[in-house]
Amino acid sequence: MIGILLGCLYLGLEKKTQMTRIFEDTATAFSLKSDSELERAYFLFKMIANEPLVRIGTAMTNFAIKAHLPVDGLIRATVFDHFCGGVSEEDCMPVVDKMWGKHVCSVLDYSVEGKDDEDPLDNTLQKVLKVLDFVKEKEAIPFAVFKPTGFGRFALFKKIGEGKALKAFEKKEWDRVVARFDQTCQKAFDLDVSLLIDAEESWMQDAADMLVEQMMRKYNKEKAIVFNTLQMYRWDRMDYLRMLHQKARTEGFKIGMKVVRGAYMEKENERAERKGYASPICASKKESDDNFDAAVQYMVEHLDAISIFAGTHNEASTYALMALMRQHNVPNDDPRIWFGQLYGMSDHISFNLANKNYNVAKYLPFGPVRDVMPYLIRRAEENTSVAGQTTRELSLLKKERKRRKI
Repeated sequence: MIGILLGCLYLGLEKKTQMTRIFEDTATAFSLKSDSELERAYFLFKMIANEPLVRIGTAMTNFAIKAHLPVDGLIRATVFDHFCGGVSEEDCMPVVDKMWGKHVCSVLDYSVEGKDDEDPLDNTLQKVLKVLDFVKEKEAIPFAVFKPTGFGRFALFKKIGEGKALKAFEKKEWDRVVARFDQTCQKAFDLDVSLLIDAEESWMQDAADMLVEQMMRKYNKEKAIVFNTLQMYRWDRMDYLRMLHQKARTEGFKIGMKVVRGAYMEKENERAERKGYASPICASKKESDDNFDAAVQYMVEHLDAISIFAGTHNEASTYALMALMRQHNVPNDDPRIWFGQLYGMSDHISFNLANKNYNVAKYLPFGPVRDVMPYLIRRAEENTSVAGQTTRELSLLKKERKRRKI
């Protein structure tokens, strides 16, 4: 129902204000791509469109990495350079500066996942703190970001979320996790830089939510510095948003919220079926879409208390947010509303929005090639599984190739 209402709203405002469908402009969308980069993108998305090929390629890549075969160069020249900014912060800067020339910002994302030992967790902390220094110096990088499991063991988040008693060594370990969060949020606050904290699997998210809320209470008194993430393919997230908003009003803090559809659907459904509980995932894509649009509408209606980072590759949802902004007389460049997409995807959304003076940021993953492979594999699997995503990318790339007569 929400999707239908927002669709009607968009159509009405389109007639009233002559809002054009801006995402067909491939010349603007791919203006930064050379002919060879355009051809690489076309080749990659053709490969991703082939689900059996993705499965085989994923298995072969995992084998090659575990066997320590010399494949880093091949990965770097193809999928890595398309979806990642580089192996280090410095390596990302040419990409950052290039996109900033088109008014598209970057979010440097140290995309190393799934570490359990203390040394890698402390290393991730230092990486994020270093990125914050970059952010303060670069107008082109308005946010920093980290994953909760970059700062603490997944199993520890899970145990706390389940309300289980911690052993003495686990209590000390959790204190270190809290300290990493607090040190990062304190630095973001001191530098006056916003900090996005990603969401992960539902069975660890309760503990992460609890910790991020603590950081919001402490650092979001005047404006949103700390941002949590809502995965709206979960049917319970609207209730959580309303509850958090009530807490914020009662306790006097601002909410920063990145809203996305979600990235762990297959894993969530498989675990729910295996363990015999109701899946936290919406029953259909339409329900997820409606849930996402409802959350965005709620946040725009409470913009005095909630700042939004709308992370979406969905054109309909993007147009709906644009229409809501017009309905509520919110300027395109209002600092409380950002649009975000992943680097290497949906350039037709990112660059065309930026061309109309909306606030836009690309998530720009970086890290050692082998350590970033779990992220790259997930990107390939998501593009294969999301109906229409790869087909749309290919159609726009074909259109631009034809325009350039390649």
